[in-house]
Amino acid sequence: MSRSALVVAPAWVGDTILAQPMLQLIRRAEPDLSIDVLAPPWTAGLAARLPGVRDVIEAPFRHGQLGLGARRAVGRAVRARGYAKTWVLPNSFKSALVPWFAGIPERIGYVGEWRHWLLTDARLLDEARLPTMAERFAALALEDGAALPPVPPPVLDIDTASRTAALARLDLHTARPVAALCPGAEYGPAKRWPPSQFASLADRLIADGFQVWLFGSSKDQSITAEIRSMCSARSQDLPTDLAGRTSLAEAIDLMSLAALVVSNDSGLMHVSAALDLPMVALYGSSSPGFTPPLSQRAEIASLGLPCSPCFARECPLGHFHCMRQLTPERVLDTIGRMRASSLPSIQP
Repeated sequence: MSRSALVVAPAWVGDTILAQPMLQLIRRAEPDLSIDVLAPPWTAGLAARLPGVRDVIEAPFRHGQLGLGARRAVGRAVRARGYAKTWVLPNSFKSALVPWFAGIPERIGYVGEWRHWLLTDARLLDEARLPTMAERFAALALEDGAALPPVPPPVLDIDTASRTAALARLDLHTARPVAALCPGAEYGPAKRWPPSQFASLADRLIADGFQVWLFGSSKDQSITAEIRSMCSARSQDLPTDLAGRTSLAEAIDLMSLAALVVSNDSGLMHVSAALDLPMVALYGSSSPGFTPPLSQRAEIASLGLPCSPCFARECPLGHFHCMRQLTPERVLDTIGRMRASSLPSIQP
């Protein structure tokens, strides 16, 4: 009889992608193990695109909600699936409740929020040994304390039929190379390059022969609209605003067509890395040492100011120099140094 396991996924898009290398290591160790994922509704479509995932169970809990009764009910439903083990990736108390209610025999995760008793394999996190989030997730696929092999880069599956349908629905064309700009960042304003900088960059890219697609969720629509209003390109060449017009799965499919991506440190940045696209990742308040884009084709644009990374949602000093002083010319210079044969020549 085949064995199956459950992975309790993180609540953030980027963190979910950073967990995909862990899935690869699990499959290497147990190739016959079937893996399902418990994910919130907003990342369920993404979880379904992670190679190696058999099924996705949507967790009907609001962000931050304890929902003890609801978690007990989901746990009882999960119990019927007969999972042999589970990996609980978020460090919260509530995230370990469903596997505990389900009575899954082997429950693996890091100690956190007084949940030691909910796990059968509760591990202490050695932050010095495992400095990046991808490494921390990947280490859970191994025996506690085992030497971590090189972490494989994350990958995502593309649905070409879905992509074709999205192109037709949104009247998108690919005759000109696509530059995907991702100006949002769910965590907060301190991670977002200013709209004026994105608009200036978009103008330069359009002048150099790109068409520009703006990606984001419905929460990013005010930002993408502001960028578009600041662009000086002719109306027929203005960036195409896709924020809030696609599902996350459709955004993944459409981004796979990009010849270039410029993104804040966000979930879509990690999507781009998992698609192995040429990318410039913009860092200010956050650290590429902790959540870097795991791709050899990604370049980091960061000023490395003494006050960063601060990891704050808003600039605690009020000046926001880490992003405001990161000029479009500097980003264009980074693009110019990228050795991707698919990129047109760009002169900063």
